[in-house]
Amino acid sequence: MAEEAIDIGANVFQFFTRNPRGGRAKALDPDDLAQFNGLAVKNGIGPVIAHAPYTMNPSAVDDSLRRFAVDTMSDDLMRLSHIPGSMYNFHPGNHVKQGVEVASQKIIELLNQLVKTDSDTLILLETMAGKGTEVGRTFEEIRFLIDGVGDSARIGVCMDTCHVYDGGYDLKNDLDGVLTRFDSIIGLDRLKAVHLNDSRYGLDSHKDRHAKIGEGELGLDAIVRIINHPSLRELPFYLETPNDLEGYRSEIRLLKDHYVD
Repeated sequence: MAEEAIDIGANVFQFFTRNPRGGRAKALDPDDLAQFNGLAVKNGIGPVIAHAPYTMNPSAVDDSLRRFAVDTMSDDLMRLSHIPGSMYNFHPGNHVKQGVEVASQKIIELLNQLVKTDSDTLILLETMAGKGTEVGRTFEEIRFLIDGVGDSARIGVCMDTCHVYDGGYDLKNDLDGVLTRFDSIIGLDRLKAVHLNDSRYGLDSHKDRHAKIGEGELGLDAIVRIINHPSLRELPFYLETPNDLEGYRSEIRLLKDHYVD
């Protein structure tokens, strides 16, 4: 993955530690880890993000599903402890048949377990679009989760531009206002990464359908303002657009051309 990132001009990347639909991870290979860490340092790659499986629901009604979330995330954090400066991103969960408050307490319980693990890896709560019964659509819901963690120093936020826009925050026409609101509710110091995506359906749609950069309802001009905003420009940006490697290469080139040094 590091070699592919370098080849397409990236200096950060996101990966799954296991099948994104769930399942077991491959055994750790110490030689592979050493090779990656050396390559990352040599080529200025990082920080890397590991994304939890999409099927994981820490707030599920079913006890076995919650245990799967705890076991999976604990194992992932153990693995990431071998990659200095890495971060771990996950979708907070779904409140099916419970309501946001009950589901949020279950997510908080999980986070309090995870921050006790022997790891320096930052755990990132991803902002969500509000599709179905997702927890984490509003900044207030994210803040509630953070406030419930006894030692929240390792808890940060990953802002997904498609999700935030789809969730009702107008990044296109009021970027300063959205960031001011984020800062007042969560704190910009908690923002550690950005998933950079255009949006297929747009503002307040709650659809969560990513589009290629400049080909969605956000549009290239808004995305250029995002990557150059004083509060965001020094953060790592991770593409989650519907692309192949050549598509990512083109998007990275496009974004670099519009980034103001």
